[in-house]
Amino acid sequence: MDTGNRGFSESGLRRLRDVLARHVESKRIPGLVALVSRGGQTHVEALGTMRHDGGPPMGRDTIFRLASTSKPVTMAATMVLLDECRLRLDDLVEQWLPELADRQVLTRIDAPLDDTVPARRPITVRDLLTSTFGLGMDMTALGTPIMGAIFEQAIFPQKMTEYPEPDEWMRRLGQLPLMHQPGERWQYHISHDVLGVLVARITGQSFETFLHERIFDPLDMKDTGFHVPARDIDRLPPSYAPDAQTGEFILWDEAADGQYSQPLTFQSGGSGLVSTVDDYHTYFRMLLNGGTHGTERILSRPAVTLMTTNRLTPEQQAARDAMARNNVHVSFGQGQHGGWGIGMAVRTYRGDYAPIGQFGWDGGTGTSAYADPENQLTGILLTQVGMSVPDPARAIHDFWTTVYQAIGD
Repeated sequence: MDTGNRGFSESGLRRLRDVLARHVESKRIPGLVALVSRGGQTHVEALGTMRHDGGPPMGRDTIFRLASTSKPVTMAATMVLLDECRLRLDDLVEQWLPELADRQVLTRIDAPLDDTVPARRPITVRDLLTSTFGLGMDMTALGTPIMGAIFEQAIFPQKMTEYPEPDEWMRRLGQLPLMHQPGERWQYHISHDVLGVLVARITGQSFETFLHERIFDPLDMKDTGFHVPARDIDRLPPSYAPDAQTGEFILWDEAADGQYSQPLTFQSGGSGLVSTVDDYHTYFRMLLNGGTHGTERILSRPAVTLMTTNRLTPEQQAARDAMARNNVHVSFGQGQHGGWGIGMAVRTYRGDYAPIGQFGWDGGTGTSAYADPENQLTGILLTQVGMSVPDPARAIHDFWTTVYQAIGD
């Protein structure tokens, strides 16, 4: 095995396997699939079973619900439109999304929904790409009227099948005031779903169709999409959201007849994808290669640089830091240490073993995927245990701690 500057040490990979096996043997995580890649070396571990009470073993081709780990992948669709000049960073989005014209903004985050002032300026594509358009998931504001409306209107539903169809979703979104002025504050998640609707309206195709034609098919990401075909449903494990007090396994989504067994009405760019470790690895290797896959260019090098460089101003960064400090369950450690590019976290300081420049994100269903340009390293950990308990977050921490120790040089 290569132990030089292109791969991993044998002892490091053994330690990685031992640490992951310990999590599975604890019975708190039924199974997992992990992939690490550096240079020409790729190493995969598939441990445990598909169900908490046994069942088939996890395999390299097991399909997982990515949740928010969808974000770094789905944003590539918007970058294709920027590359082709069908979209510009400072275009006003209201020409395609009239529901976002003439915005009103809350006077304060906990104000009644009619206590507003006019937006100082229109919303731009740049605002959506950087998650600063004025509305998002602010878990420090739970209990406020605006967060109540976001949940009640299914702007952020509990399950993928609870989203309304895209035009109705945009209509409901357009009836809400913004939480902050456009471009003022970084906020989580909702902008990614808006961008999916934007791509569909510009292209005249469904968001999923465009992603397949321009990203998934050229990269041969054959197991990535917004649902799992019937022929592959046996590769999708159930997803659990354990009881936060007792740790008892509570079924959140079954495979057959579950949320992902049929095409979704709303294709969520923020949290809707399913994928495998090999598909996600192919996508991140494309980013590390500056936008190319083999002889084919998927994204321009400047587009990749834009996605993987911190886009936040110091003022916006303050809100991002507050979320990381006060809502660890949202960022799980890896994503805490720095800023935000387009669809993903970008490290701006060294807070643990990973270096500045690492980019990627985590998902609430127990998923983690990052790439590291300095070490030309990709790491992916996929589980089926949700972040209602700390166990998957601990597995993610331990995965990354051991990955960086396994670098051969």
